[in-house]
Formats: sequence, C-alpha cells, structure tokens
Amino acid sequence: MELKEAVETLLKNATKKNFIQTVNLTVNLKGVDLKNPKNRIDEEITLPNGKGKPVKVAIFATGELAFKARDVADLVLTDEDMEHLKENKREAKKIAGNYDFFLAETTLMSRIGRDLGAVLGPRGKMPKPMPPNADPNVMVGSLKNTVRARTKSSPSISLPVGREDMDVDRICENIRAALSKIESKLERGRDNIESIYISLTMSDSVRVDRW
Repeated sequence: MELKEAVETLLKNATKKNFIQTVNLTVNLKGVDLKNPKNRIDEEITLPNGKGKPVKVAIFATGELAFKARDVADLVLTDEDMEHLKENKREAKKIAGNYDFFLAETTLMSRIGRDLGAVLGPRGKMPKPMPPNADPNVMVGSLKNTVRARTKSSPSISLPVGREDMDVDRICENIRAALSKIESKLERGRDNIESIYISLTMSDSVRVDRW
C-alpha cells in the first residue's frame, strides 16, 4: 500500500478513544548484524511538522545559563540537583524516563557522565553539550520537533511520527523524513529494510509498501 493510502486507511479505521492517539512508525530491518556496534542505529530525527505532542527537555546548567534556561526548558537541573540525583538513583531514573531529551552545559558533561552516566546512557538520554553562552531557545526549540530512532536487541525501530489529529499530508512528510534518515544510516540503504508498518497507540498495524 502506498504511504498516503496507508495513513488514510489507518485513520479511517481508527476506533475513537478518549484521548488523541499517537501515530507510530515501525521499521523492521534485515541483513543487519546488531552485535557489531557500528551497525546499530541511534539517531535523532527532526520531523518537519513535529510529532504533534509536547517534547520534554531538561537542561543541566549553572549560573547565567541556568537562569536563561528556566524560561524555555521543562526542567533545569542545578549543582544541588545533580548532587541529589547522584545519591538518589531511583529519582534519577524517574527523571530519565519522564524527559525526552537532555542538554548540559559543556563544563558539566564529564561530571554528568561520571555521576549519572549509568542511568542516562543505557536509555539513550546522555545530554547534548551546550556552550555556556548558548541561546537555550534555539537548542530547545530544535529538540521539540525531534524524535529518536534507535535499535536495541532486535532488528526493529519504532518511533512516533505524529498524532491522529494531524493532517494526512503532514504525517506523510514526517514519515518520509524519518525513513530517509534511517535509510541513510543503513549500510545497504533500502535493501536493509524488511518491512514498514504504521499504527496508532491502540490499533492494528497497516503495512506500507511504497513511500
């Protein structure tokens, strides 16, 4: 089924829920040896139309940067917060699960790696470095439209690409952007893709054959 037809079919057949469902993309791979680290995918993808729901960004910062970040970040973690999380791994895990992306002042990166790397690293949540004089509006704004495509132990990638209340063409644009990025990271490109499916939070999947 062609991509636009697949999206239209998915939305038309959706059972009404008491919440707005997320549109998810699943890409099944073939001929990819995930035991070799160089074949694993861990990419941030900027969706041209956003994913239709808030992305939560936390920033590790001190001084002036922490002050500026308070207006744009969903959470600002200061020196005191970092000390607290270092001793409270349960709370650190909760924050890692509740926030989509992390930024950190460059001078804090080694400290975060030492004290919180064991929590953030395995979840793919290690922060992106942020110069002390950076404008947090720019970096946070970019991340608000970003999703992560990541392979784990199985040759499959799943990521959100929109919501059911978005325009069909905008969803298709997001899906094509995600597929293009994933394809570019595969050794044999499209030949490493076994199958593609789209689904809602609570729905059957629809196969996409052409995009």
